[in-house]
Amino acid sequence: MLNSFIKNFNQNGEVYLRIKARPGAAKTGVKEIMADQTIKIDLAAAPVKGKANQELIKFLARRFDTAAGNVKIISGAGDRVKLVKLVR
Repeated sequence: MLNSFIKNFNQNGEVYLRIKARPGAAKTGVKEIMADQTIKIDLAAAPVKGKANQELIKFLARRFDTAAGNVKIISGAGDRVKLVKLVR
C-alpha cells in the first residue's frame, strides 16, 4: 500500500506523510490510504507516554528502510492525525 510513498522517498530522499494513527490494535500495519492521501495505520501500542508514537516511528523506519532517527513527527504528537517527515 505504501509503494508510491516509498518510491517518492527513494527518488527525493525525503517525504512528508499525513498519518491517522489508531493505537491499541492487535498488530501494527497500514489499514488504508484515504482519498486525501492520509494513511491510516493501526498501532499495537497504547497511547500512553508516547508508546504509540514510538511504535509508529519504528514501523515507518522499517517500511521505508531508514533509521528511526530519520523519522520525525512534525505535528500532532498528541493527536491521532500527525504530519511525519522521513529523510535518508
